[in-house]
Amino acid sequence: MSGELITWVKDARPVTIGVVGDLILDRYLRGDAERISPEAPIPVLDVRAEELRIGGAGNVVANVVAAGGRAAMCGVLGDDDGGRKLIDLLNDVGADVGSVVHDPSRPTIQKTRLLARSQQVLRYDREDRRPISGAVEERLVRAVRSMAATADLLVVSDYAKGTLTPAVLAAAFSSGKRVLVDPKGTDYAKYRGAYCITPNRHEAELATGVTIGDATSLERAAAALFATTGVDVALITLGADGMFCAERGGASFHIRTEAKKVFDVTGAGDTVIALLARYLAAGVPLSSAVRIANAGAGVVVGKIGAGTVSPAELYHALGSEAASYENKLVARERIADVARDLREKAMRIVFTNGCFDLLHAGHARYLAWARAQGDVLVVGVNSDASVRRLKGERRPFVTGEDRQTLLAALAAVDYVTIFDEDTPESLIRDVRPDVLVKGSDWEGKEVAGQRFVEAGGGRVLFAPLLQGRSTTHLAGRIQSAESAGRADPKGR
Repeated sequence: MSGELITWVKDARPVTIGVVGDLILDRYLRGDAERISPEAPIPVLDVRAEELRIGGAGNVVANVVAAGGRAAMCGVLGDDDGGRKLIDLLNDVGADVGSVVHDPSRPTIQKTRLLARSQQVLRYDREDRRPISGAVEERLVRAVRSMAATADLLVVSDYAKGTLTPAVLAAAFSSGKRVLVDPKGTDYAKYRGAYCITPNRHEAELATGVTIGDATSLERAAAALFATTGVDVALITLGADGMFCAERGGASFHIRTEAKKVFDVTGAGDTVIALLARYLAAGVPLSSAVRIANAGAGVVVGKIGAGTVSPAELYHALGSEAASYENKLVARERIADVARDLREKAMRIVFTNGCFDLLHAGHARYLAWARAQGDVLVVGVNSDASVRRLKGERRPFVTGEDRQTLLAALAAVDYVTIFDEDTPESLIRDVRPDVLVKGSDWEGKEVAGQRFVEAGGGRVLFAPLLQGRSTTHLAGRIQSAESAGRADPKGR
């Protein structure tokens, strides 16, 4: 089954998903909380960094794009700095924001989370939850109709912040396109006309009055959802227990989830509905699309805050033998995001770099030693052009893509990326490792990135080298053997 699902992910055709719902700007303040305030018995957060992310319905858009789809956003923002920042973030991920409506009378919704390392200690919100009305509502209704005309499928993402009035919902449900709904509240009759509804366990219990505890109660809850909403598909997400999916008048199935370390459930529902929409619109059968969405949810709960899931992460989650291998190959422009996710999981990052031309036993031992210094090893590989500048025109013997592939096949290596500069200084600044490893032959020399790593509290360590093993030595032996072969073609 996993091979079939991976094929669906790899071969899914491009689609456009229209998303209508509540737009939210997520703000993260990160730092350390190592002392108690003298003013009150509360921790003092020493803020080290601030990060802005797309939240609410916008996170559905970001997840669609991350999964290889196209996405258009339809919602309401205030005419303020928060709204402008959110538009910039949506543009950055490649979303179509032409259907976003601005309302000067209300602020852009912002949720600010304070985190001490990876632990959330407080959240505060700024919002106006009154339903939109008047000219703003009329403009949004027109925007929904316009967006739906070019979309393959629609998603309604309800955070109960006032965007989804009856008129706005009616515009989506009368569009002629299938509509998937991530609901809020207890009045599910307002979603009549949708194709699919995706409540979590708690939401389904509140909406149906059914206490969910076994297979029979799940069937009863689904039946109640069908009666109230008239949807064709009811998908109830169950957290660590996976998902239950039922078709009206048809089959039902329960997908279990492998136990995972959960760092944050924020945005997991967004990931589920985004992946479900992206793959259903591409023609993937319902049961397969649900299984892909379930795998994606398992990935995103391992990240801090609302996150997205890439196809490579899906391959890994779906259990392909090649998944972990493919997930190791990281484009240079993505490595900073990968490293950020690792830091959010409080993982100790080790970094090393090199040409790794003609991979040999010395490399394998060196990398195994480096991996043992932390939780995850990131390897930077010099590009072909960089190797030529450093080693001469006859090098490398093996192309950069092949060198990256060979390194990814090693169990000690977690991630590998190619850099084009003569030194890895810029790459190290993006990775921000806890440990920088070089060979013992570098002791006493200036190591690229050393000052940066040590200034951030990290360490530089020098790995022991396996004597008599080097690319130069190996190349010399190959050339000697070739010369001997030419001198005696019969091999005498």
